[in-house]
Amino acid sequence: MKRTTAAAVSVALGSCLLAACGTDGGGGSDGGSVTLVTHQSFEVSKNVLDAFTEKSGLKVKVLRADDAGAAVNQAILSKGNPQGDVFFGVDNALLSKALDAGIFAPHKAEGLAEVPRQLQLDAGKNRVTPIDHGDVCVNYDRAYFEREKLAPPKTLDDLVKPEYKDMLVVQNAATSSPGLAFLLASVGAYGEDGWQDYWKKLKANGVAMVDGWEQAYNDRFTGSASGREKGDRPLVVSYASSPPAEVHYGGDKKPAKAPTGVSTGTCFRQIEFAGLLEGAKNPEGGKALLDFLVGEEFQKDLPLNMWVHPARADVELPEVFTRYGVEVEKPHVVAPEDIEANREQWVKQWASLMR
Repeated sequence: MKRTTAAAVSVALGSCLLAACGTDGGGGSDGGSVTLVTHQSFEVSKNVLDAFTEKSGLKVKVLRADDAGAAVNQAILSKGNPQGDVFFGVDNALLSKALDAGIFAPHKAEGLAEVPRQLQLDAGKNRVTPIDHGDVCVNYDRAYFEREKLAPPKTLDDLVKPEYKDMLVVQNAATSSPGLAFLLASVGAYGEDGWQDYWKKLKANGVAMVDGWEQAYNDRFTGSASGREKGDRPLVVSYASSPPAEVHYGGDKKPAKAPTGVSTGTCFRQIEFAGLLEGAKNPEGGKALLDFLVGEEFQKDLPLNMWVHPARADVELPEVFTRYGVEVEKPHVVAPEDIEANREQWVKQWASLMR
C-alpha cells in the first residue's frame, strides 16, 4: 500500500528535474497529445486514459517527478514555458506557494458543481480544480492493543500519555509528505503558541522518527503486512485509507475488521488539485484533460489506484472503503496562506526540537 511517495515538501530540499524523472513521455505537447505533469505516485487504469483518448482524440503523456514538492518547484522554475499542459498533485500544504507564483491559468472545469465547496480552496478564481482528498492520521495495530488489553489512542492528546510511551513512529516533516501533514495537524490543534510544547511532550514520551512513509509503515509498524515480524511500533503516522488497503492487498479472505485502525482525532486533511499551466502548448487539450480529471470515470478510478477519496460528492466509494475505512468528520486544519507563510519556519523549529 502506497498512497504517496515520501514527498519532500520543504522549499529547502533540492528538486528533481522533470525531464530526467519522467517515465511516460517527454515534455511539451503536440496537436495529438496533452502532457500531464505530476508526482511519482500518480496511478490510473489504462482503460480510463484510453477512454479520454477515444473521446478527445488526444493521447495523455504522463511526466513524473519523484515527489509533489519537487514537481511544484520545477513548475515554478519553468513558469511561462512549462514542461506540460496540466499539473496534478499540488496539495493544500503547497497551494499558496503555487498560486502566488502564478503558474496556473484559470479554467472552470465541467463537473465542479459536484465538488463540495469546502474542497474548493480557490473558488471563484478557478486556477486549480480539486481532484481528491485524504486524511493523514495515526494508525494502530489492532492485534497489539487487544493483546495488551489497552484501548488505542483516539486523539493527539492521548499520544503523550504514559501508557503509549515508546509506541509511535512518525516521519521527518522535512522529507515526508505525511510527516509534514502530522506536524500541521499539531499546529491546527494547538496553534502557533502550543505546537512546540506538544512535540516536546511527544519526544519525552519516546516518539521515534524516520525519513519517510515506507520505512515507518513497512519496517517499524507492527500492524503492516511486512512489519508484523520485524516491526517494533504499534502506532504509525499513515493514512485513513491504510486499513482498507491492508484488506485489499491482504488476499481474497475478507476479515470482520481491518488489521489496523485509525485514531480519528489525530488527522490532517490533504486536498490535491490540478491546474492548467500558464503558457501550455496545448491549452485546449489541457482544459479537456482537467474536465476529465474531475469527471465521473476518472473519479471512480481514483480510490483503488491512489487510495484517496474522489473530490466529487456524487461518486460512490468502493466497498472496501465503506466497509473497512472510517469517515474523519473533524480533521485538524491550517489555512493554506498560513502554511505558506510559516512552513519553512515550522519545519526548522520542528527539526531543532527533534534533534
